[in-house]
Amino acid sequence: MIAEKLQEVQAEIAAAQARRTRVPQTEPVTLIAVTKNHDVAAMREAIDAGATQVGENRIQEAMDKYEKLERQVTWHLIGHLQTNKAKFAVRYFDLIHSVDTPHLARALDKEAGKIGKVQDVLVQVNLAKEASKSGVYKEDLRPLLDLVDSLPQLHLVGLMCIAPNYADVEQCRPLFREMYEIFQKTKEIPFQTSNMKYLSMGMTHDYRIAVEEGANMVRVGTAIFGPRQY
Repeated sequence: MIAEKLQEVQAEIAAAQARRTRVPQTEPVTLIAVTKNHDVAAMREAIDAGATQVGENRIQEAMDKYEKLERQVTWHLIGHLQTNKAKFAVRYFDLIHSVDTPHLARALDKEAGKIGKVQDVLVQVNLAKEASKSGVYKEDLRPLLDLVDSLPQLHLVGLMCIAPNYADVEQCRPLFREMYEIFQKTKEIPFQTSNMKYLSMGMTHDYRIAVEEGANMVRVGTAIFGPRQY
């Protein structure tokens, strides 16, 4: 069942790429299978069916699964990260999507330095300025990008955003389109070490539109695994 759903999502992504009109159709899209609230057995089934990237929201849940999974995958932290969990985040995750404050960036840099790691990160942008969501506002983005770029143990590789959960999913399109434009502009910044290659946007309800508008990384859980197990 999970294998079939995974194939369906992959096919939907390919179809959305083919519908692109404003961005290159050939740019690959990385699918992150969001495994939060799903058990290790479900994760193994998805991985054995071809999933190579998994996304988790909570540090403790990820740590527990990490020890039991017995599979090699790329781990993404996609949820809000509290500064006091930074030391665990750099130990367990290959890519952290949710850097949204200077304080968190410095904490991650410090903790990554302690274990001799250069941590790949994305900066999360709160484009809709939703009070319920984390992320830096558009007008404050450049200073945070410059800071992350200057921190020796962090490697900035792109941006992430979460669209509002509109009843009409088409309402997400202008936001995704603007986010892609912002992403393109960041590529023109003469950073020291950053490599702006990922635009992480789109979840189960809106990933098709996100891909059409330029996302090259999507975070899909329910469409693969069904409703949360716990």
